[in-house]
Amino acid sequence: MFHIVSFWNLRIDRVVGFTSRCLKSKQERFRIMSFFRRNSAMDGGSKKEKMVNLVWRPISTHSSSVVYSEAAEGQCSKPSGVSERAPVVSSAKHSVSLEVGASLMKFIKGKEGTTQMKIEEEMGVKIIFPSSRNEDHIIIEGGSVDCVSKASERIATIVDEVVKSPTLDYSHFVSLPLAIHPELVQKLVNFQNCILGNNSLAGDKQDVQPVDETRLYTLAELGIEKSIFIKPSTFHLTVLMLKLWNKDRINTARDVLKSISPSVMDALDNRPLFIRLKGLDCMRGSLAKARVLYIPVEEIGDEGRLLRACKVITDAFVKAGLVLEKDANQSLKLHATVMNARHRKRKDKRKKMDTFDAREIHKQFGTEDWGEYRIQEVHLSQRFVFDQSGYYRCCASIPFPGGHRD
Repeated sequence: MFHIVSFWNLRIDRVVGFTSRCLKSKQERFRIMSFFRRNSAMDGGSKKEKMVNLVWRPISTHSSSVVYSEAAEGQCSKPSGVSERAPVVSSAKHSVSLEVGASLMKFIKGKEGTTQMKIEEEMGVKIIFPSSRNEDHIIIEGGSVDCVSKASERIATIVDEVVKSPTLDYSHFVSLPLAIHPELVQKLVNFQNCILGNNSLAGDKQDVQPVDETRLYTLAELGIEKSIFIKPSTFHLTVLMLKLWNKDRINTARDVLKSISPSVMDALDNRPLFIRLKGLDCMRGSLAKARVLYIPVEEIGDEGRLLRACKVITDAFVKAGLVLEKDANQSLKLHATVMNARHRKRKDKRKKMDTFDAREIHKQFGTEDWGEYRIQEVHLSQRFVFDQSGYYRCCASIPFPGGHRD
C-alpha cells in the first residue's frame, strides 16, 4: 500500500546564468511534485521503495541552499543544507524524475557517455534516459536520498554551465513578423535574385536567362552564396533571444507574453505603429569583411513607442528569469537582417569563411527605400521550425493596435 508522505522542496544554489543574478541574485527553486513510499510492515516485509517525480520548475526566487523536508519515516545520510525530521533506519531505494529538456540530454551523457558514467560511479546512482527524443525527463536511481540529491545537483551544475555557454544555441526568440507583408517579401526576393544573378525569377513572366558562370565564380570569391541570405518568408525584427530548453520554460514564456498584452497596448498608446525600412548597413566590422548586413528601422513619427513596447516585453521576460544575464544587459537595436554569414552552408567543414564582401551590394542598395509597414503583432517564435507560410512556428502571440495610419 502506498502512502503520500510529504513534499520535498529542492532549491538549486546555482541559477542557470539567467537574469535572476542581475536582479539581486535571485535563485531558482525546484519542487519535487510527489513522493511515494511503500511501508514494509504493511506489505509483509517487502522491499521499501520511494518514487519521486521532480519537475524543474521555478517556484521561488530566493534561496541559497538545498533544503528537504521529510516525514518521520525514512532515513538517509544528511547532506549539507538538508534538514530532516525524526529519521529512522531504512534500506529504501530512491528514484527521481528530472525534466531537463531533450536538447540537454547529450550534455548529461557526455562524449561517449563519459559524463554519465562519472556521475554514476562517483554518486552511486544510475541515470536512465528516455527512449524517445521527444521526452524531456531522465530518472536517477540510488540507494539513498543523499546520493540521488547529489547527483541531481551535479546535473544542475552541468545545465548551468551549458546554458551559459554558446554550446547550447538559442531555441526561441520574441519577434515582430514582417513577412506578413507580401509586397516586402517580393522586394526581398528581387533583392536576392538581383545579387545572385537570377533575375529571371523576379517579376512576372520574364524569360529564363542562362546563369553567367563567371559571375558565380566572382560571387564565390566574395563569399556570397544563397545560404547566407535570410529567407524572405522569415523576415522579422528580433526583440529578445531566449534559451527555453524544456516544456516548462516554454509554457512559462507563453504565459509571460500573454500576460503583458495590456501593458504593451498602453506603451503603444493604443494606436497603430508604422515603421520605415530604408537603406542597408553593416553590423560591426567593415563592408569588405561583413558578417551581418541589415536594413535600418525607423519608427514613423519618432515617438519612441516601439522601443517602449519592446522594453515592456523584455522587462517581463527578465523578471520571469527567462533571459540570459548578458542579453538582459544589452541595449536593443532593432534591425531587419537580410544577410548573415553565420548561416553559410559549407560542404567542407574545414574551410571557414565567416565574412563576405558587401561593398558592391551596398553601392547598389545602400539608399534603397523598402517601404513603410505596420507592426501587427508580437510572436514567441521557435527557431529552426516553420509553419505552413514558411515563418517561424508561433508558440504564442499578442496583437499590436490595429487600424490605419493617421
